Amino acid sequence: MKIPFTKAHGARNDFLLTWSKDAPGSDLAAIARAICDRHTGIGADGWLIVGTAGAEAEGEIHLYNSDGSMAEISGNGTRCAAAFLIRHGCAPGLVRIRTGAGVKTLRLLQRRELWFQFEMNMGRPEIVAERFPLPLGEGVRDVTLLRVGNPQCAVPVEDFEFDWRGIGSRIAVHPHFPEGTNVSFFQAVDGHSIEARFYERGAGETMSSGTGSTGAAVAAVLRGMVASPVRVRTPAGPIDIRLDGDVFLTGPAEIVAEGEFFV
Repeated sequence: MKIPFTKAHGARNDFLLTWSKDAPGSDLAAIARAICDRHTGIGADGWLIVGTAGAEAEGEIHLYNSDGSMAEISGNGTRCAAAFLIRHGCAPGLVRIRTGAGVKTLRLLQRRELWFQFEMNMGRPEIVAERFPLPLGEGVRDVTLLRVGNPQCAVPVEDFEFDWRGIGSRIAVHPHFPEGTNVSFFQAVDGHSIEARFYERGAGETMSSGTGSTGAAVAAVLRGMVASPVRVRTPAGPIDIRLDGDVFLTGPAEIVAEGEFFV
């Protein structure tokens, strides 16, 4: 069996995209694990099954993490899907995509061949707990819990000179989160910027995260550490967040390869 794919990344958070008509009818979780494997597959943080939608949206996506689990949404992945739809002539400069967290609207700001920049309406964040006690050592005392289409645990830190990956892996499967959670560690840089690191459920450490950046920025504003707009400095470059009732995220997406995966 051959599965065609397009590879894209949103700030080095990489995804494989396959049209729904080209995806097998079963064993998608197992195929996601195989195609996303960085040694024996193509390699990616997740696999997006993309379809065209009806009148309310130009496209729809179903997201499998690299471990085969499903996720409601990825901010970076949704931008990659928007670039994919535009490239195939399925959408104009304004793209509506149905996700597991509802229909999201993306506005194309710039395009240079296969590089795109979008402003994406992430919706209105749901604050679960502004300060939730979660003492895990190494300076982690309390966290901010929220939903931005998926669950987020935002952890304020003084620096990143500790085993944040290990703590992230523990938080992601902590008993308080029966469905798991995404984790962002953040520190304020100045009044309008933070630096962040990410550990995502189903994928582990990622170079950046759209929903994680959103969660970290909202948490930093709630705690009075910064004010909107917020630039989130990630290992893959900046992502810009603007809070205006809804949260608006500006970031890139780039298509880098196409091919076939042999199952």
